[in-house]
Amino acid sequence: MFGSKFDPINAYGNVGVETAVSTASPHQLIVLLFEGARQAVVVARAGMEEGDIQKKGNAVTKAIDIILNGLRESLNLEEGGDLAQNLSALYDYLARRLMHANLNNDTAALDEVLSLLTEIHGAWVDIGKHINASGEAVENPAR
Repeated sequence: MFGSKFDPINAYGNVGVETAVSTASPHQLIVLLFEGARQAVVVARAGMEEGDIQKKGNAVTKAIDIILNGLRESLNLEEGGDLAQNLSALYDYLARRLMHANLNNDTAALDEVLSLLTEIHGAWVDIGKHINASGEAVENPAR
């Protein structure tokens, strides 16, 4: 208790994330994973630009963890067909590019990963406009 660093801003953010996760649909959870991965890449880039090796490394590790243990693990490779297989391969590629960026201080690799994550994230957001809270397709989504 004494001497500990309590950061109310981080605590507030953690509560917000925990609340979002606990009330999210499966689709919304994937969107949150993309947002978390994208944010981690942004932080990694900032760490790289600042020369903060620990910040960069922690953020790259977090992005890889979200991509491989969140996004890739959420795929149903048995029923997802070519789309699931292609996404799995893409997630592996993103993780390799992140490792390359970390080892070589390659901001272009981070930018590439961020661009791909942003594109896929946008597609997931668009999908969300066409499904209801239980994940079923809706005929005429409100725009």
